[in-house]
Amino acid sequence: MTGSVELADRFEEHRGHLRAVAYRMLGSLTEAEDAVQEAWLRLSRTDPDDIQNLGGWLTTVTGRVCLDLLRSRTARREEPMGDAFVPDPVLRPLTHLDPAEEVMQADSVGLALLVVLENLEPAERLAFVLHDMFAVPFDDIAPVVERSPAATRQLASRARRRVRGATPSAEPDLGRQKEVLDAFLAASRGGDFEALLALLHPDVVLRADSGALVRGAAASKAVQGAKTVAEQALMFARYATSARLVLVNGSVGLVHAPEGRVLSVMGVTIADGRITGMYILADPERLERLEVPGLTG
Repeated sequence: MTGSVELADRFEEHRGHLRAVAYRMLGSLTEAEDAVQEAWLRLSRTDPDDIQNLGGWLTTVTGRVCLDLLRSRTARREEPMGDAFVPDPVLRPLTHLDPAEEVMQADSVGLALLVVLENLEPAERLAFVLHDMFAVPFDDIAPVVERSPAATRQLASRARRRVRGATPSAEPDLGRQKEVLDAFLAASRGGDFEALLALLHPDVVLRADSGALVRGAAASKAVQGAKTVAEQALMFARYATSARLVLVNGSVGLVHAPEGRVLSVMGVTIADGRITGMYILADPERLERLEVPGLTG
């Protein structure tokens, strides 16, 4: 019994790291928790004396579980994931702006990067996430993807090129991000179309993921261009009146939660003082499962 308790305690020391790995692999908070739990079950069925490096073992096992989930997800999907898909966001209260602290948050990976990762092949995503984000050696990743270390290196390299080519540059300063979002809210609330245009990059992309059941003007969509996105912002300007600033995956974003019920979350990418990407999750089913500590009420 003492051994089981000790093993559980040692596992808990790694839980946050494993959740960060699984979240980057899956883009889903619920599935990430399931993957971490499966890693624990596999550990509980393994003789710990056979494990030399528990952290490394758990990381690769979690990666293997995530790879299986991604492959199963791909096999079940009849059509490619649409352009409107937005991964699960991670929310934190905007109590203060401390970039140094936010950089240390394990799950502060931008929604824009998660969107790009969703378009990688499962094995590419695993190789890139484990090696480039968590410094796992290719020799340890190779058995998981059933390739040689050299071939695994190529998987990561191919993924790296795709990520670099598709991930937009972003303003790292949270204070400047807040200035842009404050101005965006003010323009939306005031119905100021020209002010909105000035805050949007000409090629801004808006993704709105409302799930499969929402229809009409609020249905899922992906649109591009400052004029079109500004028109969308004015169409839903009523939401701006009750929106508040929060941290969305480590960057300043918005949550619309009147009377404590979260109706939408928006993450953005900002560069040179203008919004280049907007990522809105408005899927009621997924929002119900979202953790929003200290944000509602």
